[in-house]
Amino acid sequence: MGGTATPALAQPTPTTLDKSALRQTLKAITDGGIYGVYSHARDGRRQWRGASGVADVSTQRPTRPDMYHRAGSITKTFVATAVLQQVERGTVELDASVERYLPGLLPDSRVTVRMLLNHTSHISDYDHIIFATVDDLEANRHRTFSRRELVEIGLSGGKTGEPGVLPGSYSNTNYAVLGLLLEKVTGMDPERYITRHVIQRAGLSNTFFPRTSQLPRPHSLAYESLGGYYNPPRDFSTYNMSWGDMAGAVVSTMADLNTFYRALFQGRLIGAEQLAEMRTTVPVTSGPGATNSTSYGLGIFSLPTPCGTVWGHDGGVLGMLTLSFSTADGGKQSSIGVNLTNHPGAAAGGSAMGMHLLTAICGPQSTWPSSAQKTAPALPFNSGLPFSSGIRPLASKSG
Repeated sequence: MGGTATPALAQPTPTTLDKSALRQTLKAITDGGIYGVYSHARDGRRQWRGASGVADVSTQRPTRPDMYHRAGSITKTFVATAVLQQVERGTVELDASVERYLPGLLPDSRVTVRMLLNHTSHISDYDHIIFATVDDLEANRHRTFSRRELVEIGLSGGKTGEPGVLPGSYSNTNYAVLGLLLEKVTGMDPERYITRHVIQRAGLSNTFFPRTSQLPRPHSLAYESLGGYYNPPRDFSTYNMSWGDMAGAVVSTMADLNTFYRALFQGRLIGAEQLAEMRTTVPVTSGPGATNSTSYGLGIFSLPTPCGTVWGHDGGVLGMLTLSFSTADGGKQSSIGVNLTNHPGAAAGGSAMGMHLLTAICGPQSTWPSSAQKTAPALPFNSGLPFSSGIRPLASKSG
């Protein structure tokens, strides 16, 4: 199935990082109701890092720029990179049926590897089933899911459309299947393969797939409000992330995420041909019933800014949201993490997070083109009240 090959043109104009503007827009996030935020920005050899607010509301422990953070769906870019490495090696073909590699796994042999990567397989999303009610959030806190179990759960939800039909429908199940694919073609656990051939190759020292429910120090607590259902917001920093798997389990730091996207887009992880495939986009919605779509490639999506297009992903898990974007040439990156999600009183902080991203990429608003829209960008997959944890609105089993 073809898509739109988005050229790496219209790059953000050269700027230097404006430390004053970055500090101001970072503080606006916590002034807007977010408990804590940490950020890292890079422009060529110049770097900036900052933090605002608290990592623990009870103790008032401050946030730090180097905090470990659950990166959520940014994991998908790591996985897509690993799959495209296998395409380069000739062990995987993007437009081959998944049936070739994993016979009998999927009920429809029309589903291809590319359809998994760009969410056009129309396989249902397992997390809508795992987290069907409010009570499921606690019930699954210490539960371990196997990768094959996640796939089976997703398949039990039926399909959202016919394979290849546009727009696609975002589904974490696609990436659980890709984990099984990587295991089959590489002969090793996908976590091990990605660690060796993506994480280490990119020079990342603080990025990993978690083996326990605990985050290493330093880390923030992870506060989930669920639209005000949890009042005060509940801490989910201790959580078994096996449910995230290849779709959302990676732990990282903001600096490491920037280093990753820099290495990726500068061609140090995959070559120019596969980068072009990665940036070939199709319209994808956030799920069944959603009307707005975004331009999604293979594990990344494009985001328009006042100074050009950037590429990357957002990521959301319970209590933590991440934005990580880069220019297509790998010259500039911005990554931001926050520790409060779905809080109805933090909408201003959510908008400020987007403005901080734009300031890191484009510079202060005063330098933007006069015709540029000076509002925060819409984030298609992990945005809600103001953020989504990747879980749709829930109903309680108990009432």
